[in-house]
Amino acid sequence: WYHDNLTRHAAEALLLSNGQDGSYLLRKSNEREDLYSLSVRGKDSVKHFHVEHTGTSLKFGFNEFSSLKELVMHFANQPLIGSETGTLIVLKYPYPRQVEEPSIYESVRVHTAMQTGRTESDLVPNAPSLGTKEGYLIKQGKIVKNWKTRWFTLHRNELKYFKDQTATEPIRALDLTECSAVQFDYSQERVNCFCLVFPLRTYYLCAKTGIEADEWIKILRWKLSQIRKQLEERNATVSS
Repeated sequence: WYHDNLTRHAAEALLLSNGQDGSYLLRKSNEREDLYSLSVRGKDSVKHFHVEHTGTSLKFGFNEFSSLKELVMHFANQPLIGSETGTLIVLKYPYPRQVEEPSIYESVRVHTAMQTGRTESDLVPNAPSLGTKEGYLIKQGKIVKNWKTRWFTLHRNELKYFKDQTATEPIRALDLTECSAVQFDYSQERVNCFCLVFPLRTYYLCAKTGIEADEWIKILRWKLSQIRKQLEERNATVSS
């Protein structure tokens, strides 16, 4: 979660778009060689704090720590700062420098889930990178083969679809751990279609453009590859 020459503006953009309350990263300060900036996301904003490296220790406000790990452990257990608004900030989720992500940009926001708690395992990612995507797709009905526009959201291993973007409760949530394939589909009269193959049903979806359909297929296939990878690692651990 050390991001070297990341700018203040870029740090704010990363933490606000991909982080959550308590997400943090460390970067170089452009003020002095021995200064670093700890950027932490609060409720709706990002706060920046100076960390001074003395050569043997790290100074943070009135506190002094022998290592960065000690600093993080300290502020994982108690609030970091009571800001002007009275907001208390705790270091909960380190934002990693290396984020594995699918080769789609602009339309895909990549998140990383972190383990919470009060041990050194705070510093270890608890899950692989998690791509999220949302947008309208046209879906074929199960019994009556008509097509209806639905709002789809992809988060973690769940693909949900809603009546529209304003709906709060999904019509259905599809568990991608049960999905065996995602592929373009040319059997429909419509264009830009693809399908998701599940044991009991194949879902047929169409996007507005071929590019959009391709993006959905890429992110879903990437998601399935991550699921398989996790399963293989789990099986290898169990067998060993």
